Amino acid sequence: MATYQNTNAQPFGAVVIYRAVNVLENLAANLTAWSQSRATQKELSKLTARELADIGLTRGDIQNF
Repeated sequence: MATYQNTNAQPFGAVVIYRAVNVLENLAANLTAWSQSRATQKELSKLTARELADIGLTRGDIQNF
């Protein structure tokens, strides 16, 4: 019975670089999401209570965006 042995492991440096890039990508995505959320909250905070009611929101709902 023949067996197959896989000895082609990825170089250690490649794995480290992949993980570092992955961390940076996640950081950039989280920063973008936070920035968009902050901009949305800022714009909603400028609206009056009546305008918020027209779109079905209250002042307490703003922090959820």
